[in-house]
Amino acid sequence: MRIGHINYLNCLPLTYTFSQKTQHDFAIVRDVPAKLNDAILRGELNVSPVSSIIYAQNFENFFILPNVSIMADGDVQSIILVSKKPIENLHKEKILLTAQSATSHRLLKIIMNKSYHIQPEYEIRALSPHDVFSGTDACAALFIGDDALYLKHHQQEGFYYYDLGREWKKLTGLCMVYAVWVVRRDFAQNHHDDTAKIQQFITDGFKNGFAHIDDAITKLTADKPFTHEQLYEYMHVIKWKLDSEQIQALSLFYQYAYELHLIEKMPQINIFA
Repeated sequence: MRIGHINYLNCLPLTYTFSQKTQHDFAIVRDVPAKLNDAILRGELNVSPVSSIIYAQNFENFFILPNVSIMADGDVQSIILVSKKPIENLHKEKILLTAQSATSHRLLKIIMNKSYHIQPEYEIRALSPHDVFSGTDACAALFIGDDALYLKHHQQEGFYYYDLGREWKKLTGLCMVYAVWVVRRDFAQNHHDDTAKIQQFITDGFKNGFAHIDDAITKLTADKPFTHEQLYEYMHVIKWKLDSEQIQALSLFYQYAYELHLIEKMPQINIFA
């Protein structure tokens, strides 16, 4: 069995659990969201976190694992739009999109359309938080993950910074689900008990890691450009749950994405039982 794991701070509690228990009944594949998305679509992984929009585009092939997601209610800190202009002035301006994600692209387009009624131009490319606009005529850039968190804590005078979690909350009044854990349908149908064990391990792993979050931050983030206090705050912004509130928010996100032709059809949210 092969399961994916996001190599970002937003999964630090689970990373901690993996580090404490090195022997598993499955292989762990660690990577950025975009590469994990591709791997499970190709059948190279059995279970993996995927960007929420990836499930919507491929819902016939997956079940969502219950009780676990990556979500935040308001500010998320790790999806940041950096802009040379106020966000409402970005109509027809070029916005660079990180190549590391998929959900954040659609989320930004929804916010631009429904909150600000503007249509920027978009370009996907590799981005560096240390030199945001070098060699480009772009007016704004979208970062996710550890890069975005770095920018939150290293803001430069003259730029505008927008947390997309806050923007979504202002638009909808709801939390935002950024990623879900999915299992391939063919695997789940042939290996139901194994899938259930993996799901339980993941949910228990987050609980265990969060219960030891100070130790996790101390042991696993020494190479990160953040203080202990900054990471402790971030660990209390991100949540790892999936109940009726999150499913409602996910449904609205999909509805908006469908209305704006960002996905081809409205997905069914099928939870693994």
